[in-house]
Amino acid sequence: MATYAIGDVQGCYSVLRRLLDHIDFAPERDQLLFAGDIVNRGPESLQVLRFVKQLDVSAITVLGNHDLHLLACLVGVRSVSIQDTLEAVLQAPDRDELMHWLRLQPLVYALPTCNAVLVHAGVYPTWSLSALLAYATEVEAALRSAAFEDCLRHVFGNEPACWQAELQGWSRLRFIVNACTRMRFCSADGALDLVTKAGIEQAPPAMSPWFNQLDVTWGDKRILFGHWAALHGRTNLPHCIALDTGAVWGQHLTAYCLETQHKFSVSGYKA
Repeated sequence: MATYAIGDVQGCYSVLRRLLDHIDFAPERDQLLFAGDIVNRGPESLQVLRFVKQLDVSAITVLGNHDLHLLACLVGVRSVSIQDTLEAVLQAPDRDELMHWLRLQPLVYALPTCNAVLVHAGVYPTWSLSALLAYATEVEAALRSAAFEDCLRHVFGNEPACWQAELQGWSRLRFIVNACTRMRFCSADGALDLVTKAGIEQAPPAMSPWFNQLDVTWGDKRILFGHWAALHGRTNLPHCIALDTGAVWGQHLTAYCLETQHKFSVSGYKA
């Protein structure tokens, strides 16, 4: 049995299938962990959703910002942008079934036996693992509740910029969502930069990558994350595993084997 964490698929189903052939994936034997953003920008989001859903217990996916955007479009609280490639999902006969499945997926997934945690964007520097999981549970409960449309209506936006334990209501959930699905850089006082998509060498003034500011309690726990294609799959910390290698931009789709710590890649989508 092997466990593979896979970076942002973003609707590149044919690329994903080539990667799974490359690693000789067998659902009855192996497990896949998707680091979020399984949909959008690529041409085959509907195929990806259906495929990952039918894998059942052989696959886990955490929610990314594009996944949440799709959910918001499905319930009509956000509009599809000119850059989106979601029309096939929005018009699919099984769209409601897919939406129900997607909103039940976790925001964060812990793998204690592998000393690892899976999250789309990263870990807010002052949060411990137990805090991260507790805060993620708050968002998951809202998305899984009868009021999930209200949650999707309110969790998009850039404020508040800093975490405070006293935050309440939608402001609290919005920050948790931003930290888990959109964060790249943050300041020493905890303010998030939710605009810059560049690599480490182009950090905004007074900002640095979240993984360079982690709470010491993380030790050597592996953090598996996607979202940041400009890292090209590299960080300066061996236990922070960057998985987004720009598949939708024609670069690569990457799988990381938790047991062997080896990475496997195939070339990405060609427009």
